Amino acid sequence: MILFLSSITHRMNLCSNLPLADPSLPNLGSSYVLSSLKTIHLDGHFNFDNIYHAANDFGNRHHYLPLAILHPKSVSDISSTIKHIYEMGPATELTIAARGHGHSLQGQAQAHRGVVINMESLQGPKTIVHTGKMPYADVSGGELWINILHESLKHGLAPKSWTDYLHLTVGGTLSNAGISGQAFRHGPQINNVYQLEVVTGKGDIITCSETQNADLFYGVLGGLGQFGIITRARISLEPAPKMVKWIRVLYSEFSIFSKDQEHLTSFKNSFDYIEGFVIINRTGLLNTWRSSFNPREPLQASQFNSDGRTLYCLEMAKYFNPDETHIVNQVIESLLSELSYIPSTLLLSEVPYVDFLDRVHVSEIKLRAKGLWEVPHPWLNLLIPKSRIHDFAKEVFGNILRDTGNGPILIYPVNKSKWNNRTSLVTPQEDIFYLVAFLSSAVPSSTGTDGLEHILTQNERILDFCEGARLGMKQYLPHYSTQDKWQAHFGPKWEVFVKRKSKYDPLAILAPGQRIFQKATPFSWSRILA
Repeated sequence: MILFLSSITHRMNLCSNLPLADPSLPNLGSSYVLSSLKTIHLDGHFNFDNIYHAANDFGNRHHYLPLAILHPKSVSDISSTIKHIYEMGPATELTIAARGHGHSLQGQAQAHRGVVINMESLQGPKTIVHTGKMPYADVSGGELWINILHESLKHGLAPKSWTDYLHLTVGGTLSNAGISGQAFRHGPQINNVYQLEVVTGKGDIITCSETQNADLFYGVLGGLGQFGIITRARISLEPAPKMVKWIRVLYSEFSIFSKDQEHLTSFKNSFDYIEGFVIINRTGLLNTWRSSFNPREPLQASQFNSDGRTLYCLEMAKYFNPDETHIVNQVIESLLSELSYIPSTLLLSEVPYVDFLDRVHVSEIKLRAKGLWEVPHPWLNLLIPKSRIHDFAKEVFGNILRDTGNGPILIYPVNKSKWNNRTSLVTPQEDIFYLVAFLSSAVPSSTGTDGLEHILTQNERILDFCEGARLGMKQYLPHYSTQDKWQAHFGPKWEVFVKRKSKYDPLAILAPGQRIFQKATPFSWSRILA
């Protein structure tokens, strides 16, 4: 087994974004490759000229220009293209990346001198909602979650688990995890999928689920696009509420804040959504929230001073229908009575369910209007074990960070019992761990504390602390540049991950932007076949 896995590792050439050609082999030129792609029979089409947007993403830091963009109209377009490139073998450096809404952070959906598939072009059956005892929606891998929400609501249903931002594609979030404030109850989005249709790195179209082709099913979920492209998914649904009670409270002590968070996420009849965030040295904090929230004690709230302080906000939501208002209010009062927040900071709001779920899009519209959306986003997402979260908070929020002016810092616990450990997603070993997300935006050309270099240095200090203190941290939306770090990230799952890569994408054609594997060379390919 060790020798087998070693040969796979050597064959795939780990951790590089740009393929290295084998000098012993002729490499097919770009003109030949382009001509070859034009021979593929498609329902959709290739674009060889207007390709520059495929070298951009939300992170706005990595830019790798492809040779072509495929705009598929059918799953067979994707299959035919992958088969064509697979059959060309390792004599060409062509790779393929599936691009959804372009929200990757570090070029993960880019393919240098390869083919980028525009998944939002994928046509076929629209979202089909099935009602019954176990309702679900059959959706395209290129569909946006916001569209699935609107379609399922026509039937009084909605997906159970979300991301904070809904203008992302199904295939994109399921290739990572899909985490938000509902994860403590339902697990991430990858735990709420019944079935997938996947096109592998050989071009095979395979339907998979827990009972059918289960190895591929669990491999693709959280698999960073390494084993196949998700072209359809069957998403679990539940009855949808019409309204949301949206609540924020503040804490000055992290220990009390985290204790209350862990308490609320530990039992069934709690809130439906629980998150939190860190605020450092923000002026007039409560006043800035008054456009969306009403303080229960307006006078006390107006006198609250946040200047120069490190505060922790617990954000909660309870779903309900209008005829349940009285009962829900009683439940909320009971839950709040168990918490130890600063009394004057209780803020309340009541909004439609859709408005709550799509709340980040409102901020996007405002930032786009100011030209502040398409800037570098050096985000850092970490999963920290519960036993070490206080050590982490003391160092990071007490010493490394001086303010939170560059963007929000989310922090909230989730329960591993709600996460399926058979997927490719890697989490800390403990039953309870925290998501800590540093969602920074950098001001272009700035050399100050709001500039890219300062934020990246800050991120490195956080990572260095986690490694030096041996916190048992795992990155969410991971990004590594060496084989040792990828192996350390996957830990015991690494061997299975490599075996699946060899089985479903033996030439390492798919998702080169993740920088885990490099397209195989003919010499090493012969070794694995031997």
